[in-house]
Amino acid sequence: MVPSRSTPPASAPAEHSPAAAAAPQRAKTGADAGDAASESTSAPVGSGLVDIIPLTEPVTITVPPVRPPGRRGRPGHDQEAVIAAAVDLFNRHGYDATSMGMLADRLGISKSAIYHHVPGKEQLLEIALDRALRGLEAVLEHPAATTRTLDARLEYVIRATVGVLIDELPNVTLLLRLRGNTTMEREALARRRAFDRSVTALVEQAEAEGLVRNDLDPRVVTRLVFGMINSTTEWFRPSGGLRREELGDAIVALVMNGLRPRPAS
Repeated sequence: MVPSRSTPPASAPAEHSPAAAAAPQRAKTGADAGDAASESTSAPVGSGLVDIIPLTEPVTITVPPVRPPGRRGRPGHDQEAVIAAAVDLFNRHGYDATSMGMLADRLGISKSAIYHHVPGKEQLLEIALDRALRGLEAVLEHPAATTRTLDARLEYVIRATVGVLIDELPNVTLLLRLRGNTTMEREALARRRAFDRSVTALVEQAEAEGLVRNDLDPRVVTRLVFGMINSTTEWFRPSGGLRREELGDAIVALVMNGLRPRPAS
């Protein structure tokens, strides 16, 4: 991902809580984001590179729920509802400005009832960030990102990253607004930078093999690509007419056509 844009910070006032280290949840699917999960039927991206590879294998992470030992959730609201409401409030008002009282009002329950689902406000932020980051990390671990030709691997990573952004739109939005004010946030940013470095290395390898143009700095390419992808958090709406496959096709076409090697003059 690229460095955070100038948007309101989502900072946590407390240090990382060991009790929440196992906080990740199962990532949503494309259907949860309101988009159809059908395969793309777009034409190849130019004859000089590789065909578009539809994202037919959504990145899905299954992890155990986080709940304080010995407690049971209150009827009427499960942990997912609490997390979704919290993330929406964080994105609307900022993490610091969002109180547990505001969350309780949104859910129509008492503040004490929230603690039947999560240990505290910091863990809600941590869960959301971990979901976004696990989705991105899973992209790089997929066989399509490790076993194909370098240009096909790069195309897959771009397309799958778009898919993660759409599937985890609220959580990715929160991730992009981090400023690193706490240990937990700095750890999340370090994981995001590690993802960026892996993609930069992929661009460098593709350049070395002559599969993409070599007159561009791979670090600049990575920043520009993810700048374009990340900007969709500002305007993409799952309820709109644009499907995740169509958005992936458009971004892949722009990037890969732009990176195609230029003929010698």
